[in-house]
Amino acid sequence: MRIAVLGGGIIGVTSAFYLAREGHEVVVYDERDRVADDTTASTAGLIAPGHSYAWASPQAPKMLLRSLVGGQTSIRVKPRLDPALIRWGLAFMRECTPARSLKNTLAKYELASYSQTLLEKLTVEESLAYHRTDGGILYLYRDAAALHEASSKAELMRQQGRSQRLLTREQAFEVDPALANSTIDFAGAVHDEDDGTGDPALFTVGLAAAAERLGVRFELNTRIESLESDGTSIVRARTARGSEIDADCYVLALGSASSTLARTAGLRVPVYPAKGYSLSVAIRDQSRAPHTGGIDERSLVAWSPFGSTLRMSAVAEFAGYDKTHAPSNFAEIRAAGEELFPGALDWSSVEYRSGLRPMTPDGPPIIGATPRDNLFVNTGHGHVGWTMACGSAALLAAELGRRPAEIDATPYRFDRFSRRTRKSAARSVRTR
Repeated sequence: MRIAVLGGGIIGVTSAFYLAREGHEVVVYDERDRVADDTTASTAGLIAPGHSYAWASPQAPKMLLRSLVGGQTSIRVKPRLDPALIRWGLAFMRECTPARSLKNTLAKYELASYSQTLLEKLTVEESLAYHRTDGGILYLYRDAAALHEASSKAELMRQQGRSQRLLTREQAFEVDPALANSTIDFAGAVHDEDDGTGDPALFTVGLAAAAERLGVRFELNTRIESLESDGTSIVRARTARGSEIDADCYVLALGSASSTLARTAGLRVPVYPAKGYSLSVAIRDQSRAPHTGGIDERSLVAWSPFGSTLRMSAVAEFAGYDKTHAPSNFAEIRAAGEELFPGALDWSSVEYRSGLRPMTPDGPPIIGATPRDNLFVNTGHGHVGWTMACGSAALLAAELGRRPAEIDATPYRFDRFSRRTRKSAARSVRTR
């Protein structure tokens, strides 16, 4: 089958690789001049099934309210008359019940854990190098109350088979001695020994080369302008230069832009961008720099060591599709770096980036068939696209190959949102 994969980030490239292994003729299209040069290059680098909690939770409405009044800096909502954001926000709020939050967390975890297994296998098979670390991830808490709440989350993950331990401050220093220099008075930490870190952009570049060896072609500097549909299937894709792309099947893997392009085919994909900021700073003193990844759970600043640099990322800003950034956007991340690892970092050598994380209202991504016969999607992974990439691609390849998936793919289907809409409408009719 001739398959056009639209998107050259980590999701698009892993999709192309797994589809090519099935024997399909695959071409990847991306507007950038190289793969993995957008959101993939601006993530924290955590490979973290043990942190697969759904953002839509009973605590989320309070956090969003604090954001609107300026009291929550890690999550920011810029009030705007955006119908897409309003629809997404209402759907998000419906997912904030304890039962739905748990269901969505477990769905995210199952895919993330499956994906981690495939990533480890693929790393060996293709001899991929991407600054991988396997020392676990530390989730740091600044006060006893937050640490106590984290213990129940850790228990949930232990029930799923994760190796998560509750640590005192001193025990956390034993895991990563660099934290002993921190000026932040942490109460303790959760250590997931099975989580890890790695550079997703470096991984994607390596996997793209492996995909080319399987016959995958990459058409870069090619912006997809529209999908033309006859109401049943996609007839063609059209580029910004006016050329046509003809394929038997199209895979939409454009992250947050997937919803914009889907609208040209008359489809509504419930994905909205959450803008994140990241920086990559040179390490000046390795003895004072972290050797494991981590998250400060109060500021939600995350970090991963990539050889001689440290990647740090934070903030979820709901402000539409604007990718611009200013130095002030990184002030909190930089301050966290100075507090966490004083003397370790060379702030004269920093690269700043922003990226749009594609968020679904419930949390799990959308993978597989759509109402258009030959259009498939692989998007909506939020901040865990790196963690879920290989598993998502494997599910997609199984569906296109019409064979059973290795895990239940139901929680990631496109039509789950239409099913919920119908159920909500039915309840509304019954209560009138």
